[in-house]
Amino acid sequence: MIELEGVPELIDPVMVAAFEGWNDAGDAASAAVAHLDREWKGEVFAALDAEDYYDFQVNRPTVFLDGGVRKITWPTTRLSVVRVGEGGGKGRRRDLVLVRGIEPSMRWRSFCNEILGFAHELGVEMLVVLGALLGDTPHTRPVPVSGVTSDADLAARLDLEESRYEGPTGIVGILQEACTHAGVPAVSLWAAVPHYVSQPPNPKASLALLNRLEDLLGISIPLGELSEDARAWQLGVDQLAAEDSEVAEYVQSLEEARDTAELPEASGEAIAREFERYLRRRDPSAGPGSPTDGGAVADGRDGSYLRDTTSGRTRPPRPPVDPRERGPKSGEDTGTSEDPDD
Repeated sequence: MIELEGVPELIDPVMVAAFEGWNDAGDAASAAVAHLDREWKGEVFAALDAEDYYDFQVNRPTVFLDGGVRKITWPTTRLSVVRVGEGGGKGRRRDLVLVRGIEPSMRWRSFCNEILGFAHELGVEMLVVLGALLGDTPHTRPVPVSGVTSDADLAARLDLEESRYEGPTGIVGILQEACTHAGVPAVSLWAAVPHYVSQPPNPKASLALLNRLEDLLGISIPLGELSEDARAWQLGVDQLAAEDSEVAEYVQSLEEARDTAELPEASGEAIAREFERYLRRRDPSAGPGSPTDGGAVADGRDGSYLRDTTSGRTRPPRPPVDPRERGPKSGEDTGTSEDPDD
């Protein structure tokens, strides 16, 4: 039995979760949830027992000094509440329960049941899990974000893809299926990260996830410096790609394929979504940020983006990738470069 104390009554709460690890290419998903927690000053109200779910030889605790006293931080999953709309804004007023942690090493069913227990006690109406995967997408174009659900009715109502994926999955896929069996509406939002620039951070992918989350929930998210970070990141990768003719040629081929495939989407719903987002952000109390879907800052100007970390050589086009490192294979029933159901 989960008993929550000190948590205020929530307004139309939605749970938003992300987990570091297999489902978090470029740390894009976990960084997006961290941004929400930071911008809205989330208040942590619960943490799962680390010993129940983590192998400490895989996810090691860290030691730090606090006023001369040595303390230990254990890898875990924490839950916090943010009050959306208290500062005003034209977006819908609703509260978020943020779940942020590391993909557990063991007892995934118990882990999901514990998360769902919190969701039940808090009256959560829907769970949205953010993920990021490696894909054949150019860094110079808007980040593709796919919305996936196992609920056919929810897919039709929210204009999402109904999951058809079969194959290995991570905690995101397991949690979504647990929600389906428990009768909790669940959606996964997946950002495709260029496989040739997979080193974290990737603020451009985080920004794309937050933009899609805005559209899904009808809220206005303060972006802070994230838009500028995204632009700086893209400029940095542009410079690195320009220094290697092979990589530059490969990026151009990805651009041509992407532009050809998505030309029809340069109108209609895509333009309407951007305009609605612009109108939401015109409210000065909605927080800083711009409606651009631009490109971002990362360190990595030493060339690590485009290097094979095992050999030190410039990474060739379409290198072989261990499937355990990149998640599901490309092109599996998603409409994007990879199937996002895991």
